[in-house]
Amino acid sequence: MMVSTTAHALGCLALAAVAAAYTLPSTKINAPRWRRTARRAVDLSPFEEEVIRSADDQYPLTLDNVEMILDELRPYLMSDGGNVRVSGIEGPVVRLQLEGACGDCPSSTMTMKMGLERRLKEAIPEISEVVQVLPDAPDITEEAVDEVLDGVRPFLSVAGGSIDLVSVSGSGGIQPTVVLKLEGKSASLFSVKNEISQRIHRHFMASGLRVEWDGDNN
Repeated sequence: MMVSTTAHALGCLALAAVAAAYTLPSTKINAPRWRRTARRAVDLSPFEEEVIRSADDQYPLTLDNVEMILDELRPYLMSDGGNVRVSGIEGPVVRLQLEGACGDCPSSTMTMKMGLERRLKEAIPEISEVVQVLPDAPDITEEAVDEVLDGVRPFLSVAGGSIDLVSVSGSGGIQPTVVLKLEGKSASLFSVKNEISQRIHRHFMASGLRVEWDGDNN
């Protein structure tokens, strides 16, 4: 099992590396011409230079065009037992969900950001961000955050400290934010804050989740 997981992770990293190798030229594109808006059959590898190398080969942000670009990348994901589907498009933000072996691969974030997001943003400049949607992840609510904090409160209490939830904002958005207030002897310890932050990230598994500390200027 470990060999299989390692091999899959290496495959995902290879996908990201190949995608990174084929980027648009650094010249500024002032006024792209939207030449084609419908899906098209792609026979070339998505990483060959003939594909998406000029303004003429860039497209407006539509579901069909997002699917078209993903179709170029799917064979590489499927060769490692994975796939990707469009979860939704909200303004300039595209939400994708990795499936199969790619869904729980340790390199899924690298696959999303350095592989899929890079290619989509090259082909569709209107895209500002590609967000990974994780299946079965709990919603970020005040009640759910408090449940996580309840797991650390007894230990903080023994050390003469306490922690409170100040606010939860942006739940379901691009960058949900949880603000906490830590008081007592542990309030200035980076290791304590880091452990609490990691617990929250592990529990919610939300892309872009930020944990901030009330009164912390750092």
